[in-house]
Amino acid sequence: MAAMQSKRRIWVIVVAVMAALALVATDMMTTFAAAEDYPVTAVPAQVLVERAEPAEPILVAQRRRTLMDLLFGEEPQQQEQPVVERPVKRKPAPQAALPPAKPAIEKAPGATRLAVFGDSMAVDLSKALERLYAEDPNIVIVGQGVGSSGFVRTDFFDWNKTIGEQIAANSFDIAVVTIGINDRQKLRLGGTSYGSLSPEWTVEYTARVANFVTQLRNANKPTIWVGLPPMQAPNFAKTMAGINEIQKLSVFSAGAEFLDIYERFLSDEGAYTSFGPDLSGNRVRMRKDDGIHLSAAGADKVAFFLSQTLRLYYRGGGGFGFEVADPLLGTDAQLMVRPPYQGLGQMTLLEVAGAVISLTHAQRRAMDLVTAETAQISPAGFDMSMLIDAPVGRVDAFGVGKRPAAESANPGGR
Repeated sequence: MAAMQSKRRIWVIVVAVMAALALVATDMMTTFAAAEDYPVTAVPAQVLVERAEPAEPILVAQRRRTLMDLLFGEEPQQQEQPVVERPVKRKPAPQAALPPAKPAIEKAPGATRLAVFGDSMAVDLSKALERLYAEDPNIVIVGQGVGSSGFVRTDFFDWNKTIGEQIAANSFDIAVVTIGINDRQKLRLGGTSYGSLSPEWTVEYTARVANFVTQLRNANKPTIWVGLPPMQAPNFAKTMAGINEIQKLSVFSAGAEFLDIYERFLSDEGAYTSFGPDLSGNRVRMRKDDGIHLSAAGADKVAFFLSQTLRLYYRGGGGFGFEVADPLLGTDAQLMVRPPYQGLGQMTLLEVAGAVISLTHAQRRAMDLVTAETAQISPAGFDMSMLIDAPVGRVDAFGVGKRPAAESANPGGR
């Protein structure tokens, strides 16, 4: 009898458990069907800790009913809500104030007026000269650069006419000219167009440059013509190099100064490079991304070279914006090549002289500089016996030359 009662109790418990599980499953299905997310309730505003802004109610998830709640009939209790702190919004720390800009030095009433004529290259150069002579009250830079101008398209801008007007107005004392990057165009003469660097083009271009310089010389205006630097694009670079040579010959023939900067912006191998040493010796970008114009550092470098030539006409009376020490200045060696080094010509001279030893390529030897081919000696006119017959002391004796006959007859005499 007791066994029967025990089995009944077990069955009752099993049925109760199964019924409870069925209720739980039904509750879960109802909950997920009613909403895609868990039910939420609003936290009372009084449990929020206010910081920088007014408090807003924060929604938190309500505790779900469990199996124990269903079996034992306990109602779900409201979970104690935690104190939620809003993030503190901090104001960014004030940045350190930049040092005040140097006050512009007032130029003297009779300051030398240095005008920079040319295209967009002249615009960059005039800015560099302003930086160079910023603290010199006795010289003022007059920027006269006109973008996209040149000597070819006189219909767009006529430089020979403009320089005549500037001379008549007496608007400057010294002229600096750099121009040419827009002159790779056809030149129209008498209804016919001629390509750049063609014979007809070259003759007319030379005449226009010479006319420009002659006007300045006749007006007793000292003139320094700054040549063009190397360019990146091969075809454009070839044309600009040809224009640079035409300008050099025209300027020299007209009696003006020509500052050749071409090799100053070459690599050690004689190729185009965007980088090079600045006036402090640091390797920086010398050219802009277009492969044509100079960067600020490149323009400053040209301004420094220009200032050396400018000493012929302007001695100055104030301090310079920066100084470059020249230990050889005033000595017999002041004409030697010295910093800032850059360019194929400078490096060649330094390597041949033994002042610089390259670590990246083979050192240049004498046989690379002087050969029978470069001396233009035909094979028929050169014989190895000439080396033996050369007298002692001559450059081609190479230590095996013959002594003079008189000396050979009396070996003991000196």
